[in-house]
Amino acid sequence: MKFGGTSVGSALRIKEVAKLVTSRGKNIIVLSAMSGTTNTLVEICDYLYKKNIDGAKEIINQLELKYQQVIAELFDSEIAIEEASKEIKQIFAYIRSLAKDIFTLFEEREILAQGEMMSTKLMNIYLHEQGVNSALIPALDFMKTDKNSEPDTQYIRTHLLELLDKNPDAALYITQGYICRNAYGEVDNLQRGGSDYTASLIGAAVSADEIEIWTDIDGMHNNDPRYVEGTSPVAELHFEEAAELAYFGAKILHPTCVLPAKLNNIPVRLLNTMQPEAKGTLIYNCTPTHTIKAVAAKDNITAIKIKSGRMLLAYGFLRKVFEIFETYQTSIDMIATSEVGVSVTIDNTRNLHHIIDDLKKFGTVTVDHDMAIICVVGDLEWHNCGFETRVLDAMTNIPVRMISYGGSNYNISLLVRQSDKVNALNALQKSLFND
Repeated sequence: MKFGGTSVGSALRIKEVAKLVTSRGKNIIVLSAMSGTTNTLVEICDYLYKKNIDGAKEIINQLELKYQQVIAELFDSEIAIEEASKEIKQIFAYIRSLAKDIFTLFEEREILAQGEMMSTKLMNIYLHEQGVNSALIPALDFMKTDKNSEPDTQYIRTHLLELLDKNPDAALYITQGYICRNAYGEVDNLQRGGSDYTASLIGAAVSADEIEIWTDIDGMHNNDPRYVEGTSPVAELHFEEAAELAYFGAKILHPTCVLPAKLNNIPVRLLNTMQPEAKGTLIYNCTPTHTIKAVAAKDNITAIKIKSGRMLLAYGFLRKVFEIFETYQTSIDMIATSEVGVSVTIDNTRNLHHIIDDLKKFGTVTVDHDMAIICVVGDLEWHNCGFETRVLDAMTNIPVRMISYGGSNYNISLLVRQSDKVNALNALQKSLFND
């Protein structure tokens, strides 16, 4: 059971999560940092990179005050208050010890790991105060990545099972999401959203019956509720459908989360901490349903078109184009080709200038900024007549720059101007789900 930052974002929320997990039997609980904490820790690191130690310490003091207030609201007994205060004080003393002139990525990762350390310690002490026999299992003792920054699944499984065996009587196991050690034994992390990944890796390691991702929304919706009224949760998704939606903007689930669960055939359930009784969304290797399930959007997309008369009947052209993106470690989202050109989209523009310079060796290059990818997901097997027509009919009054269809059985992607995104989402909602 993984709980995100908003789920443990206050003393009241921690109490609610504790009540929820104690009623569900023996489980492993993965916690993110309390909401806002990681952003504050990033801000502290930013000050330290700029060698403004006084500025960093001011932010550290503000954050510590916030945690002292949480402790005062969370615990009733003097013993628990004293224990929690001591643990939190030690963590802030450690953060201050890293606030020095020489500040590197190593210190930054150490600081960023402290948010999860604090949320899990507070939860564990609170459960003990409530008479629950919980055990704190440090993620840094079992969660490890290899030299390619990929999870070392064998190491994770072996060391996690050893830790669980050492605490056989525990009713609940508490651990940190997001943080890990890298191949060199240094504190590292699974990148943002990595708590979902942690939960999925743990679920795979212990062959769990189910992996539950608890957030502040009741499952994955069929459209973005921030821009579209009348959205509803999707009851079931295939792993592939969930992966497409997560990658193309459905913020409730981190894209990497799906893979370990999918490979080990472990269902993932998305649930709402604020409404525990809601059914949420179940993700598993379900059979096709001949329906369109959901729509998602990805912002800040840049489209690049390379047009070349030399491409006509020329083999090796695409290889040369893609090698340029590989050289600059820039991944491509969408691709469309014609006899004389190729269009691609990217979301990482860090090396755009260099990429364009290199592409100009092969043809005329044009760039469209401020674009958005609209992703329509469902059972889009090409034999299902009419599905793609319904998608395109919805876009009658919206200019479409690119279309990607056929690369997957679960996705049609459309590239539109970012300024047209909200209109596109609403048009698709009306055409696909409200008719």
